Amino acid sequence: MREKYSRELNRLNEEILNYGSMAEKIISMAVESLLKQDTKIALEAIAFEDEMDKKAEELENQCLDILALQQPMAKDLRIVASVIKIIADIERIGDLSENIAEATVKIGSEAFIKPLIDIPKMADICRDMLKKSLECYLNEDISLAYKVFTMDDIVDTIFRDISTEIFYLTNKNISFIHQGMQLLLVARYLERIADHITNICEGVNYIVTGNKKFSV
Repeated sequence: MREKYSRELNRLNEEILNYGSMAEKIISMAVESLLKQDTKIALEAIAFEDEMDKKAEELENQCLDILALQQPMAKDLRIVASVIKIIADIERIGDLSENIAEATVKIGSEAFIKPLIDIPKMADICRDMLKKSLECYLNEDISLAYKVFTMDDIVDTIFRDISTEIFYLTNKNISFIHQGMQLLLVARYLERIADHITNICEGVNYIVTGNKKFSV
């Protein structure tokens, strides 16, 4: 029974990493569509999110099968419970990326009211955080998980800077309001993506220590 559980968990781990790669991909697609103002890429990202939803359902069913058939206890139970939460967080990352793609469609070919420097920077940090958070999960590395957790502060700071700049621009020129609000929402979606990644890091901490929050 133990060997079967280990095999199923290893298979699940591989699927989680693949699912994380899908999340990295949709973040890239969504932000690329915005930077290039390419609605074709945006629509591809929106369609790709449907694939992510189907994958999430498959993974959740795998977890439920493990719970029902293997009846894990102690740390094993924490692993499966945390994986279910990780799946939900990655699914939300897909949803938020889809929202970014939808903002691209709404902005269309309208000239940008400001150079888009900070938004791609936020996206790069988010992708790096996501990749490292899944590495933490695979290796049960709570030290790295905490470092990734603190990277959220950088994303929050950039979001505040973008908010300040956009409010200044829209107050100065009322015609900027529509696009300004869309860009502000994009930054907010990226800030929320980083929050979901910190949830993954806390999940790693829970697996290893049994504590749902980091002890600082």
